[in-house]
Amino acid sequence: MNKKTNHGLKIICLNRKASFNYFFEDIIEAGIVLKGSEIKSIRDGKVNIADSYAVEKNGEIVLINSHIAAYKQASYSGHRPMDERKLLLNKREINKLIGKMQRDGFTLVPTKMYFKKGKAKIAIAVAKGKKQYDKRATKKNRDWNRDKARYIRKSS
Repeated sequence: MNKKTNHGLKIICLNRKASFNYFFEDIIEAGIVLKGSEIKSIRDGKVNIADSYAVEKNGEIVLINSHIAAYKQASYSGHRPMDERKLLLNKREINKLIGKMQRDGFTLVPTKMYFKKGKAKIAIAVAKGKKQYDKRATKKNRDWNRDKARYIRKSS
């Protein structure tokens, strides 16, 4: 029986720290406005979204603090690595995200960047920050599941 695979999806960068620091409520896929040298650098895999977040500016959602390394072969029209990048979303999605950020105290955190059918996309999570005790509980559950699997393997 053939398994259905996700063709055309190549993950470039993951934000593993986000799932430890935030509770995710919803994940939205968005496009990114990029320059030519930025997309070349992304194709080389030289991107970091670990400390980045998204905010609203002038009715648009903008990705801040994402690092895309400078492309060596780019001429005078290169890019700045820590530049703000506009996210491409529908007006309805933008209004929904702005409402959640203002009323409910949520933040927008990128979870992964990938190519989908040749276009660079980013998965944005509507997230609420975890407290210190939540982080300890997450770590405790993860450790217990690892030990439980180890015990089951040894017993069988």
